Amino acid sequence: MSQYSRIEVCLKIKEAGLVPIHFNKNAETVKNVAKACYDGGARIFEFTNRGDFAHEVFTELSKYVIKNLPGMILGVGSIEDAATSALYMQSGANFIVSPILTPEMAKVCNRRKIAWIPGCGTLTEIAYAEELGAEIVKTFPAMQIGGPDFIKNIKGPRPWTNIMSTGGVMPTEENLKAWFQAGTYCVGMGSKLITKKFIASGDWAGIAAKVNKVLEIIQSIRSA
Repeated sequence: MSQYSRIEVCLKIKEAGLVPIHFNKNAETVKNVAKACYDGGARIFEFTNRGDFAHEVFTELSKYVIKNLPGMILGVGSIEDAATSALYMQSGANFIVSPILTPEMAKVCNRRKIAWIPGCGTLTEIAYAEELGAEIVKTFPAMQIGGPDFIKNIKGPRPWTNIMSTGGVMPTEENLKAWFQAGTYCVGMGSKLITKKFIASGDWAGIAAKVNKVLEIIQSIRSA
């Protein structure tokens, strides 16, 4: 069962500006990554639904986060149907992220007041997602869809639209500035933030430091 309301989730995502994204089939590795992100200051974490038994890994992670990482809001991404949404919600997902727009997922999430972040690639999809109750929409792959220019052109006539940019976002000041100055609500970052090198070497302190640096950059951009 969700520990946070969808309003709390959306506000925390806005406050942070960063959603670390990660998947590993080894539950202990995922726990270490989540803890590293937490130590770096992140309070939002998205587990990616990939492969067989991924939900079992998530269940272990969810119990770990509730017990050991107070204030961490855990959600799940790469969900494409209502049934899988319900499965993860039963395991404690506080938000559901999808690369696509599926009305049936909206119904399931709305019944339980779970934040639902659907993937959209056009203004028509964005408008429909908002009609279905989405507070935040996801552009993925954000760079291929149009990058920061796409967000800027959407936000012009639709300043109320909240966009999470995922795919092609880099953990550099120059790149992050382009996204946030264009009006992105937040960015989702996976392998560019939590690199294979960090995972292979078990450098959890390195992940924490990188997360902390990205959070500092985002706050600096916003306060400028």
